[in-house]
Amino acid sequence: MLQKPLTAEAAQVPDDQAQRMAIVGHLTGGVVHDFNNLLTVIMGTIEVLGEAVADRPELSAIAELIAEAAARGADLTSHLLAFARGQPSKPREVDVNAVLAEAARLLRPTLGEQIEIDAQLAIGVAPAWVDASQLMTAILNLAVIARDAMPDGGKLILESRAAAGESGVGSGTPTGGISTADHVTIAVSVSACRTSVHHRQPAFADLGMALDVATRANGNIRMCREAGRETSVEIHLPRASGVVRLPTRPSGKAEIVGGDQAVLIVEDDVMVRRYVVSQVQSLGYRTLSAGDASEALAIIDANEEIDLLLTDVMMPGSINGRQLAIEALNRRPSLKVLYTSGYSEHAMIHDGHLDSGVLLLAKPYRKVDLARMIRVALAA
Repeated sequence: MLQKPLTAEAAQVPDDQAQRMAIVGHLTGGVVHDFNNLLTVIMGTIEVLGEAVADRPELSAIAELIAEAAARGADLTSHLLAFARGQPSKPREVDVNAVLAEAARLLRPTLGEQIEIDAQLAIGVAPAWVDASQLMTAILNLAVIARDAMPDGGKLILESRAAAGESGVGSGTPTGGISTADHVTIAVSVSACRTSVHHRQPAFADLGMALDVATRANGNIRMCREAGRETSVEIHLPRASGVVRLPTRPSGKAEIVGGDQAVLIVEDDVMVRRYVVSQVQSLGYRTLSAGDASEALAIIDANEEIDLLLTDVMMPGSINGRQLAIEALNRRPSLKVLYTSGYSEHAMIHDGHLDSGVLLLAKPYRKVDLARMIRVALAA
C-alpha cells in the first residue's frame, strides 16, 4: 500500500521520545563543538608544517597523511552535526549511490550480524540536490530505528532508483510537487523480518529526521507497506540538473590574500585563540584578542581601532557571539562581523538556514578559507 507524502504531523514522535532525542542531540552538539576546536588547530598547524617540509618527501607524505586523517575527522563531525541539527543546510550536487554505499559500510559493524544489509544501487541515477551530511544522517537514523524493530534479525535494503527515462528502474510515481522526471528516489526498506510475536514496534517508528531533510531540499517522503513482505521509506529529492547552483570555487590552488586592517578575535578556547591570532597575523592584519564577550566589549569601548569582529558563536557566560555582535554594532555601526563556530546550535540557524546577513566560517577550516572569509566580511 502506497501512502501519500507524509506531513510533519504524521511524522511526530511521542513527547518523551522527542525529548530524549533532543537531549542526545544537544549533548552531541557539545562534543562536536569541542572536537571541531581541536580539528581547527590540527588542520591549520599541519598545513603550516606541510609547507615547511615541502622539499622533504618523506616528511611531506607524513604531513599529508595527518591532513587526510583530520579531514576524515571533519567529515565525521559534519555527520554528527547533521544529527544534532546544529549546522545550516549546504545543498549541492550529491551522488546518492556514493552516499548509500558509504552508509552500508558504516552500518555493517553498527547493526550487528543478525541484520543483513543489501545495497541495491541503480545505474544512471542523476545527482540529487541536497545537503550530503544531512542525507547520510537521515539514512543512518532510519536504519538504526529499523534495527530496533528487528530484535530477532532481518534484512535492511538501501536502494536508489533512477527516474523514468534514465537507465535503471524508474519509480513511475508522482511525488506531490516533484514530477517523475525531476526527482531522485532513495528507499530504505525492511524485508523478511523475523520479529518476535511479542515485539510489535513499527519498522519505522520515527520519520522526523528524514522528513526534515527532504523538506529542506524541497522534496518529500512516503511510507510504503506491503502486507507480509516489507516496509519502505522513500525519500524523494529534486534532481541537481536544472536547479540553481551555488557558486563554486575556482579550480587549482586558491590565492591567499591578506590585508592590514585591525581584527578583534573573540574565542574562549585558549589554544584555538592562539592559533587564530597567529594565522590572522600571518595574513598581515593587526590583531586584538579576547576570551569572552565582556572582555571584547571592554576593548571596543576603549576606542581601539577595529575594522572586523571575528567571534566564536558559543561562549561561556550570558552573552554568546551573536549577542556580542549586536552589542558591538550598537557601539560601532560600521564594524564588520564574521562568525566562526564548530556548532552554531540555534543562535543563528533557523529552519536549517543561516539568518539573513550572517557570515559564518564553520570549524574546522583551512587558512585559505579564513583568508577568503575575512576579505568577504571586510567588503560586505
